[in-house]
Amino acid sequence: MLAPGDYTRYKIILGTLGVVVPLLVAVLFSFPDLFRIPGAEVKFLPAVNAVLNSLTAICLLAGYYFIRQKQVLRHRAMMGTAFALGGLFLLSYVAYHSQVASTHFGGVGAVRYAYFFLLLTHISLAVVTVALVLFTLYFALTGQYTKHKAIARWTFPIWLYVSVTGVIVYFMISPYYT
Repeated sequence: MLAPGDYTRYKIILGTLGVVVPLLVAVLFSFPDLFRIPGAEVKFLPAVNAVLNSLTAICLLAGYYFIRQKQVLRHRAMMGTAFALGGLFLLSYVAYHSQVASTHFGGVGAVRYAYFFLLLTHISLAVVTVALVLFTLYFALTGQYTKHKAIARWTFPIWLYVSVTGVIVYFMISPYYT
């Protein structure tokens, strides 16, 4: 069991990660050549990212189903897998975007508006998802189940939306990759 001071320390670490990770991603987009490695071959990563997002969404839905069925161990397994897949996605996403310039969407008309709506909501919610996921996991691992359940009510739909829209955005932009 953690001492009371440990809870505060871990919350500070998680809060810091929840802010720093999205800021580091923003740095990638603000300074696109900063981390570029000549000759790095990463063009396959967007498809990998779509698969990771799809699998994350499936795990989230399965985890939700299992907790509704009071199958706690299966819920934990699915949510742990979703967390691991999310971590792999983040690494793959950073690797890709550190090496390749952003692709511009070429669609016109209503599909363009739909794309940018999905993209903007996806990005905005992805920023807060990092902290939500970390705190939801923290409350579960420290046995603070009332707090875990309260924050999970927000984390689950937001994380699921981010995972699903990530796949949709990939399919919408993929024809424009060079």
